[in-house]
Amino acid sequence: MNEATQLARPKTTAQALPTCSPAVRETLERALRGEELSFQPALLLAHAEGTDLQALIAVADQLRRAAAGDTITYVVNRNINFTNVCFVGCSFCGFARGPQAADAYSLSTDEVVRRAEEAWQRGATEVCIQGGLPRDLEGFFYRDLLRAIKRAIPQMHVHAFSPMEISYGVDKTGMPLRDYLKMMKDEGLGSIPGTAAEILDDRVRQELSPNKLPVARWVEIITTAHELGIPTTSTMMYGHVEEPADWVRHILLLRGIQKRTGGFTEFVPLGFVHEKTRLYRRGGARPGARRDEHLRVHALARVLLHGSIRNLQVSWVKLGFETSLACMDSGANDFSGTLMEESISKAAGANFGEYVSPEEFQSMIRSIGRVPAERTTTYRIRRTFDDLDGSQPKIPARLQLNSADRHSPYSEGAY
Repeated sequence: MNEATQLARPKTTAQALPTCSPAVRETLERALRGEELSFQPALLLAHAEGTDLQALIAVADQLRRAAAGDTITYVVNRNINFTNVCFVGCSFCGFARGPQAADAYSLSTDEVVRRAEEAWQRGATEVCIQGGLPRDLEGFFYRDLLRAIKRAIPQMHVHAFSPMEISYGVDKTGMPLRDYLKMMKDEGLGSIPGTAAEILDDRVRQELSPNKLPVARWVEIITTAHELGIPTTSTMMYGHVEEPADWVRHILLLRGIQKRTGGFTEFVPLGFVHEKTRLYRRGGARPGARRDEHLRVHALARVLLHGSIRNLQVSWVKLGFETSLACMDSGANDFSGTLMEESISKAAGANFGEYVSPEEFQSMIRSIGRVPAERTTTYRIRRTFDDLDGSQPKIPARLQLNSADRHSPYSEGAY
């Protein structure tokens, strides 16, 4: 039996802890007692393999159960990438195009609103709005787009504009950051994707994208949003040029922010999708993470963030369904969203689809003995599907996308 098969479902802590190394066992027992792990013991876990990895997964699964029970949540949403024109030049991105490229596109405000209305009619409670950064973007474009969506669908939660886009909006308008974010909140911005984080270390960021905002600016935008009552997600991209020590520093930084602000709704590990990226093609990155690395990152995050960030989300677009379910047994408790279309990860080479129906989520969640529940963006439970009567729900036809929807994606998404 290979390692992937052995790790398909976790052992219990009672089974796994006696078989791991003494140092790892002592560290995991400290975590189970509720102790906060510092850098060195966390780094030990970040290198866990074999029986040590099995023990890490078992403890993460137990901590998940203590924090979130046996429920796995998802949100019904639509991801709308309004343009793929971008000047930033991230080497890990397969989505961006120059303005004259044959497959460059920019959606009109009316088209973005139409897609949001279509999503609302299909039961979505959230739209995630992100895109590239065109040089000729009008200064108040983000505000005007937000205003148009909220006027058409006042009850739709708008989860929009990464810290990179917020920084660009500040630069374009000349407004102070706090005033800009307050304006966006007043116009109906419900939450911000904590993307553009990649690895929160300026040395690594220089290698990935010299033009991306530095760590201090990312932290400033996120913490200012939290201070104004705008929640955000938090993310980390792994499987490229970083090392396990970078994971630990990144997660501990997020934990420190959460202790000060309490504004993160979830943490989302994002596996690097390598196939169509310049970073990989030039030999500057490994070909994404292996399966055991996906499990290790999710389990490590659950252990380090226990008592801090309650929700740990999988990115099914990047992981696929089998690995996503394995990560659910390694500390995760949220399946992300239905997306309806996700044109970002697919551009970088992801093989997984544009839409998963709620009924498909429910079926997959039940297949590992967990309870499905639909949530809002901020994790209020809308409905729990705990009626395990043995019948499977009818899975509806998938949303038929126009050819204009099928643009290749970049490495962020509805997170």
